[in-house]
Amino acid sequence: MPTEVGRNRSAAFVREGVAESTGEFNDNVKLDRVDAINQIFAEFEFAYHNQFHKAFSDAESQIIAKKYWLGTLEQYSPLQIVHAAKQVIRTQEYLPSIAALVKACEQSLDLFGLPSPRQAYIEACGASSPKRDYPWSHEAVYLAGQAAGWFVLATESESASFPLFDYHYQLLCRRVISGEQLEVTVVAPLPDKVARLLSKNEAKARLAKMRDELGL
Repeated sequence: MPTEVGRNRSAAFVREGVAESTGEFNDNVKLDRVDAINQIFAEFEFAYHNQFHKAFSDAESQIIAKKYWLGTLEQYSPLQIVHAAKQVIRTQEYLPSIAALVKACEQSLDLFGLPSPRQAYIEACGASSPKRDYPWSHEAVYLAGQAAGWFVLATESESASFPLFDYHYQLLCRRVISGEQLEVTVVAPLPDKVARLLSKNEAKARLAKMRDELGL
């Protein structure tokens, strides 16, 4: 039976935003990250009942765990967290660790229209020129290729170029997941001839030539 101190500590955790799950979850409800943590714990409890209660034997341990998971998963969107939890439930027989959920979150880029890092790399390496006119699957692929360097992607080995591309791509993916709309800046081509202002003497000479040609 929890002591008065234990009840007070649990209440403090609830007030800070990670309440106990009600066991109800709905994919159509807009979630914030706290809601997402509550939802996945409810799903874990349902899917791994005995394992779940062995790992989290009382309400206070669940609240502490939720706060830890909330902090660890803060870089992922609520939708990504819930999707990842459903994926591990479908594929894992045992209650997943937080590391397993992080890995599943990293693999859920398709929720945001983003190809996997490997698919993005292959697309960037195979894109025809001019690069800005290529029908990219996502702006992040183009920008990652641009950041890594098209020459590097075309000339370096995969072992050398993929880590560089992947680094930039992961940064861009995080920006997309956080809600940012990436923009591709199109550089206007230079004109064949660059106009310049004539000096006074050049202007007078050109005007005189025009008069001569016109017989004025």
